[in-house]
Amino acid sequence: MGLLDGKVAIITGAGGGLGEAYTKLFAREGAAVVVNDLGGPRDGSGADVSMAQQVVNAIKAEGGRAVANGADISTMAGGQSVFDDAIKHFGRADILVNNAGILLDQTFAKATEAAWDKVLKVHLKGTFCVTQPVFRWMRENGGGVIVNTSSTSGLIGNFGQSNYGSAKGGIWGLSNVLAIEGRKYNIRIWTLAPGALTRMTADLPRYIENPKAALGPDGIAPAVLYMVSELSGDQTGKTLGVSGPRGVREMRMMEKEGWKPPHEGWKAQDIAEHASDIFFTDEEIKMGARRF
Repeated sequence: MGLLDGKVAIITGAGGGLGEAYTKLFAREGAAVVVNDLGGPRDGSGADVSMAQQVVNAIKAEGGRAVANGADISTMAGGQSVFDDAIKHFGRADILVNNAGILLDQTFAKATEAAWDKVLKVHLKGTFCVTQPVFRWMRENGGGVIVNTSSTSGLIGNFGQSNYGSAKGGIWGLSNVLAIEGRKYNIRIWTLAPGALTRMTADLPRYIENPKAALGPDGIAPAVLYMVSELSGDQTGKTLGVSGPRGVREMRMMEKEGWKPPHEGWKAQDIAEHASDIFFTDEEIKMGARRF
């Protein structure tokens, strides 16, 4: 008995890296999988379904069930086609992992509109395009689990990734809304902030300087299996960070009790006077009251 026996999973960006690791692990745990990948380099140019097909071939060679999908998930038609393949070939859509993404890093002062639009289209709009048909099906068929991929670049920030961080922050916000809207339909929503050494991240300074500290895709995949399986119970609306340096941990926004001003008649100077009630101190942050 596998953890995902009888389940059907859709995974985007699954032709390599993290998505490939998720797909193969899910298949070994009994799930039938739709392997989506547009193909091509990490900047989003080009298209080649052979990447997805190679993963499918490997799964089938091990006795698993899988089908390849090469759609562009940043379009409504592409998102619909991924869902349609799940229904056509396997009859269900129990699990969705939104993993597809590209990188076009630029410092903000040098940022171009074209790069901004492309990154947000693939990451944020792509998550919307794939999730909506799946969410609608889950709402009418007893629920399911959706994992959306964010990043510490969006939750905390990272130099040179204004487009990527904005998209990933938006995905976190979308997940929070979906968790609220999906709760009564038994649709569980997770957000994942992974830190892994893949072709997307291989030339980032932190991995060049200390590659042994990074997890590979297979070091992230067990956390995603936990999220989508019965091991995680009825948990929803949570964010897991998974990386070599920090391990596996929940990340969340924190707020202090704050200072409650009168409805009118207060001044900006009052914030300075009540700063200890409003802002976290360095000691509080060290004790675990992190921003996320």
